[in-house]
Amino acid sequence: MKLVESTLKQRFIKDLPERMIGDKAYDSDGLDKRLEEKWGIEMIAPHKDNRKRPPTQDGRPLRRYKRRWRIERLFSWLGWYRRLLVRHEYHPENFLGFLHLACILILFRHS
Repeated sequence: MKLVESTLKQRFIKDLPERMIGDKAYDSDGLDKRLEEKWGIEMIAPHKDNRKRPPTQDGRPLRRYKRRWRIERLFSWLGWYRRLLVRHEYHPENFLGFLHLACILILFRHS
């Protein structure tokens, strides 16, 4: 939760996202408020089980959270390719090429 704003400052794309999706660790009213006021970003995170304040999110934004598994699975599937996991390649262009190849193989396998 503490690294969200520093990550946004160091982004490599020009545009800011409209929404950020996080797990239960990102359930913070202060973080939600800071992201909305400073960056204009809606934070979507399920509430913790031990939350003392009333819920701030209803089920509509949390529907986006349910699709988060796709990204988590992609990182897991990329871990199957040792060349990417260990980073054998010295040149970034070669690494990016193998990353594209792995994504293509994952797409063919799981489509």
